[in-house]
Amino acid sequence: MKTVSSVKSTSFKIASAAILTAVTVVMTIAVRIPVAPTRGYINLGDLAIYFTALSFGPVTAFIAGGLGTAIADILSGFSQWAPFSFIIHGLQGLAVGLIFKILLKKENNFSVILSGIIVFAVGTVIMAGGYFAVGSIMAGAGAAVVEIPGNIVQNLAGIIGGYLLYSAVKKAYPPFVNFRS
Repeated sequence: MKTVSSVKSTSFKIASAAILTAVTVVMTIAVRIPVAPTRGYINLGDLAIYFTALSFGPVTAFIAGGLGTAIADILSGFSQWAPFSFIIHGLQGLAVGLIFKILLKKENNFSVILSGIIVFAVGTVIMAGGYFAVGSIMAGAGAAVVEIPGNIVQNLAGIIGGYLLYSAVKKAYPPFVNFRS
């Protein structure tokens, strides 16, 4: 039998995932820089994914990252990308969340820098590599390679912005660190 506290915990996790999915949708749609050869776009969705991974952990980051970017693709007229965005950004959020969970047990300067470097590398390989693979099939390798530098910049902006937002929220509300699961 579930206790009241575990129900609240489950309810909190579901509500957090729903809210962060909506935030990811907004961040993905709010600023879009089109990439003509593949008909994709560069956006700020990664910022929401990294913030979610740091703040709420890998499962919530998987849900919010995957579902949020897929919904944004559908709402923006890029439905052909939605299933791939779900998988690519979902895996990105999951991997980033797991790495942060492992490396940030003690948040000191070294662990933050080390985890940032590892997370940037892993996140970039998953996101830029995933979109390159799918873009190569959908539009050809020549067109897909054009997206790689933009995806790297998008990922870098995501990790920097996500960490800065996480730090600001943590400073304003210290119990926030207990939300990560």
